[in-house]
Amino acid sequence: MMTILETITLSHRADIDGLNERISGRLTNANPLMSRIVMSLLRTKGKQLRPLMLIMCAKIFGPVTGRVLSAAAAVELLHNASLIHDDVVDNSMTRRNRPTVNAVWDNHISVLVGDFFTSVAMQEAISTGDIAIIDSLCGLGRDLSLGEIDQIDNARGHTLSREAYFRIVDYKTASLFVASARMGCLAAGAPKEATEALAEFALLFGRCFQLRDDIFDYYPSTLVGKPTGNDLREGKVSLPLLIALEKTTGPDHDEIEEMLAGDSLTDSEIEHIMAFARDNGGIDGAYAEMADLRSRALNKLSTLPDCEIRRQLGDLFDFVIERQY
Repeated sequence: MMTILETITLSHRADIDGLNERISGRLTNANPLMSRIVMSLLRTKGKQLRPLMLIMCAKIFGPVTGRVLSAAAAVELLHNASLIHDDVVDNSMTRRNRPTVNAVWDNHISVLVGDFFTSVAMQEAISTGDIAIIDSLCGLGRDLSLGEIDQIDNARGHTLSREAYFRIVDYKTASLFVASARMGCLAAGAPKEATEALAEFALLFGRCFQLRDDIFDYYPSTLVGKPTGNDLREGKVSLPLLIALEKTTGPDHDEIEEMLAGDSLTDSEIEHIMAFARDNGGIDGAYAEMADLRSRALNKLSTLPDCEIRRQLGDLFDFVIERQY
């Protein structure tokens, strides 16, 4: 049985195929090493949620044109560039169950590959001939960089606050969805009011997407099917733990804060902190936050023309909350 995402993607299959052909063509180059790396990356596509959202937002207001596909390619390429660079920063050895570029080659090569993807993303944005689309993509690159720096700074300073958490989420995760919605609307010539409504929807969607990922990180790897506790290993404190700390006082609370103030955590300490978050309302609180985000997001959608894609965007939000991976 297909998931909600698979069903929605299937209904836009021709446009997604056109997008991937465009990306593959743009990344074609004469350098043997770069070509080999590009081919390996193209074989491991993710969910492609961001270009899908861009295409869907554009289709509310008109057909998918070459300009729409160029905008979608620009977002997807810049997203992949940021992942390649993030893997270097985080020293990650796997992504999507495959070795990262830095694991197979080295950090030097990885940075250059990420730069190549960034440059091609800019070329795609420029090919739309729309300065507003170009500005959106440049703003996205700025936000992604600031988010990574902010996250490192907060981890080193052991910052524990919702405000700091959501600022990083907005920069690192939600910004990609906001840019996708905005660029899709711009490429299709959507009215300003509708563009802003979809950008607000995308912000709430991006927050929920990250929050669902963060919930996964507080369960044992055997239940999730991938390594967990990684954020805590890197000094990153996400909303489930923040909520648990807000709900508690006393020795247990103080013990967790003392652990988090240290330079590094042992595996047993990480397991203890994960259990503390689960046992003290962190997961339930995170689900309540997602429900609130969903309600606000659907209110934004209600201002748009009633159509099948508007309903699909609501279904996509439900997929994010309900997904098991």
